[in-house]
Amino acid sequence: MSDSKAQASGPVPGPRPFSVPQFTSSDYTSFFFAGALCCTVSHGAMTPVDVVKTRIQIDPVFRGHSFISGTRHIISTEGPRALLTGFGPTAVGYFVQGGAKFSGYEFWKKTFVQIAGSQESAVANRTAIYLGAASVAEFFADILLTPLEATRIRLVSQRGYATGLVSGFTRLAREGGLREMYAGFLPILCKQIPYAIGQFTVNEFCHEVVFRSLTSERKRHIENSPTLKYTVALGCGVIAGFAAAILSQPADTLLSQINKGHGPTGSMPHRLAVLAREAGFRGLFAGLGPRMIMTAGLVSSQFLLYGIIKDALGAPPGIEIHKPAKA
Repeated sequence: MSDSKAQASGPVPGPRPFSVPQFTSSDYTSFFFAGALCCTVSHGAMTPVDVVKTRIQIDPVFRGHSFISGTRHIISTEGPRALLTGFGPTAVGYFVQGGAKFSGYEFWKKTFVQIAGSQESAVANRTAIYLGAASVAEFFADILLTPLEATRIRLVSQRGYATGLVSGFTRLAREGGLREMYAGFLPILCKQIPYAIGQFTVNEFCHEVVFRSLTSERKRHIENSPTLKYTVALGCGVIAGFAAAILSQPADTLLSQINKGHGPTGSMPHRLAVLAREAGFRGLFAGLGPRMIMTAGLVSSQFLLYGIIKDALGAPPGIEIHKPAKA
């Protein structure tokens, strides 16, 4: 009886293979260009904030200044144009970093989904896929960013160092070589990889939560409505920005201390470890509130612009491996 029932019901189906879209080189070019533009616009707009922040962290003249008083001091002594010091390295640095990060995330997410081998496996391991794709993409993006970030810091902290991006980059390469250009690579990784993890992973789960609560018809309506789709992207981006700020705050605090010249001498890992012990948990998260607001603005604007530019370029949507809603 049981055998006949088993034969009637047939064999138990195995895991379904995942139909992974095959992105073309043109698609990845669109991903790169959209990511590059969204990051260079958002970070470029923050150049005055970075100038004041860097001066307060590094320049002894600005010790004790608040952001507002520091801004006023720069304008009164150097003129308003001084607030745009380092705009070139910032714009170019985050152009290449943003392009590599966003296109890299699409590439590595697709690669890890293919490694998973089936839809069920990819969905079950989606957190690991998001974390891995964000981390690897950010690692390679930071290889491009680090020399330009080093140039920006020199231009902002050492007045008269160079007249702009090209002369500053050339001088740094000539005088310091690769060693100086990549001296900050480890600290940048410590900050940027947690940032990218919060940015991409939390954004994915926020979208999953939104769409799992909707009917298929309502979901299609949102996807076909630019206004609704971009509103969802903006809201998810705000929450992802909060997460990115929290995860990267300890490293940002330590980098500020390093830039101020605090801590012992020795290797960078040793200096970071000593400063972390001295700061303690509360010290590592000092100033988190304002940074959460700033980062939420950055991340949400990036996801919003990324979606708009991708649509304008006719790029395909990224791979979705969200957990389906229960029937």
